[in-house]
Amino acid sequence: MTESWSWFGWALLSAVFAALTAVFAKVGVQGVDSDLATLIRTAVIIAALGCFVWVTGRWRNPSEIGSRTWWFLTLSGLATGASWVCYFRALKLGAASKVAPVDKLSVVLVAVFAYLFLAERPSLRDWIGITLVGAGVVVLALKR
Repeated sequence: MTESWSWFGWALLSAVFAALTAVFAKVGVQGVDSDLATLIRTAVIIAALGCFVWVTGRWRNPSEIGSRTWWFLTLSGLATGASWVCYFRALKLGAASKVAPVDKLSVVLVAVFAYLFLAERPSLRDWIGITLVGAGVVVLALKR
């Protein structure tokens, strides 16, 4: 896989790994506090990414990174941490097959936030797909 690999290929791999994350986390969170499970998972991620950045030669002196980048990466990290804490608590309480799809309501929220804050303008076709994702979440969340 190279840098030229399309965004779709990387996004598809992200979906596969996200699905595996839900299954592995559901099993892993049994018998342990969900916050501790999140901390363990985060430590593994830090170690794995540290190795990856070093092995691929992508390390860069953090002091060379601009303050705006630091600010937004910090906000992103805080949002990720909050998301993971909530996700693991939800997995502790609910079925992975229900939690993961509701978590994907983020697809709808990303589209709305990107429209509001990033001046992205999805097409009508895109909005239809986004709406269908939202409708799917509602159907899965409804009690039978």
